[in-house]
Amino acid sequence: MKIAMANDHAGTALKKAIKAYLEAEGQEVQDFGTYDEESCDLSDFVYPAALAVAKGECDRGVFVDGVGYGSAMIANKVNGIYAVVCQDPFCAQLARQHNDSNVLCLGGKIIGGAIAMEIVKTWMHTDPLTAEKYQRRIQKVQAINDKCCVPVK
Repeated sequence: MKIAMANDHAGTALKKAIKAYLEAEGQEVQDFGTYDEESCDLSDFVYPAALAVAKGECDRGVFVDGVGYGSAMIANKVNGIYAVVCQDPFCAQLARQHNDSNVLCLGGKIIGGAIAMEIVKTWMHTDPLTAEKYQRRIQKVQAINDKCCVPVK
C-alpha cells in the first residue's frame, strides 16, 4: 500500500517515527513534507498529499500537525477524502470500520509516540465492516461528497 504523509513543524518528529514504522511494515511512503521544525503553513503540505490520495496516486494518508484538526479540515476540502482525527486506537478502529476513512490525522502535541503507533497500527490493519447498514451509511456520505465537492482534476 502507498501512504501519503504530510505534516507541519509541530508534527515533524512524530511523522518521522510513523514513517519509519510504516516502512518497516512494508508500506511505501510518499512524504510530502515538511522535513524540519521551522514554522510553516500546514496547507502547503497537506493539500498536495490529500490530492495524491484523492487521485489514487496513494491509497491512504497519514497527516500530523499540532492537534490533528488543521490537517483534517484541509484534507476534507478535497473531493474523495474522508479524513478523521483519532486520539486512541478505539477511535481509529471505528473510523475504518464504520466510515472507511482514507486519511488519518494525528496531533503531535496531543498524543505521544507510543499511543500514536497503536493508533496507526489499528487504523492500517482495520477494514470497513461489510454489513449492509455500514455500507449504506458510507455510500450516503460518498453521495454527499459527490454532490458538494468539485471533482479533482
